[in-house]
Amino acid sequence: MNIGPFQIVIILLVVLVLFGRGRISETMGDFGKGIKSFKKGMTDEEPAKPAQRIEGPADEVKSDETKSTTDKTTN
Repeated sequence: MNIGPFQIVIILLVVLVLFGRGRISETMGDFGKGIKSFKKGMTDEEPAKPAQRIEGPADEVKSDETKSTTDKTTN
């Protein structure tokens, strides 16, 4: 079962009668705005920010260990 050009024209006419010309153009305009917004969002992405370093007790222990190892090697 193939859909020919005549059937497509009939389907389009039925859609036009049901929704009206204004409603169809409004819907297509909203669809176009959505696509533009999506493309703009894809190109305007902010570069990834580096992770912020949070200092805590584990950092203090690490720095003490590295100091002791460097002190031993320099002596």
